[in-house]
Amino acid sequence: MRLVSLVALSTALISAPALASDHHAPVKSKMEHHGGGHAMAQADIVDTAVAAGQFNTLVAAVQTAGLVDTLKSDGPFTVFAPVDAAFAALPHGEVERLLLPENRHELTDLLTYHVVSGAITADQLAGQILAVETVSGSTVVIDATDGVRVGNAQVIQADIATSNGVIHIVDRVIIPNG
Repeated sequence: MRLVSLVALSTALISAPALASDHHAPVKSKMEHHGGGHAMAQADIVDTAVAAGQFNTLVAAVQTAGLVDTLKSDGPFTVFAPVDAAFAALPHGEVERLLLPENRHELTDLLTYHVVSGAITADQLAGQILAVETVSGSTVVIDATDGVRVGNAQVIQADIATSNGVIHIVDRVIIPNG
């Protein structure tokens, strides 16, 4: 496993050729499923998540944590976005506890653990295991040797392009290892 700083990862991803020749990756983007083509003007990360309808808990948490303006800024960001079912799978009462005003700092840390600076696609990660710094300042392991795993979560839909980054949908809330 390599420990990669955010700057080094971003630089490496921008300067390295895309791993587009690996057509056997099990995770496909929404655009790949629909054949690509010209898209309308893209919405930002927050508006894309709201429109998707499967991130209601995530959107509420982002609002409570005061991160809306950050995730609407230029970025770019890569967001590993847990679906509503992922939040529902947390221990009973955990989401409600995190949404209390006195727990805003803990909620912010948890949410920013799901965000990496830079727009990183699944193809750029393919075949690698990386320890990447999140916006929270913690490190998360991304294992893209068989699909894409981020910490304890599996990417179930990759590469949703937005005007200020990329969303990868994950099946679990990613829990920091401390």
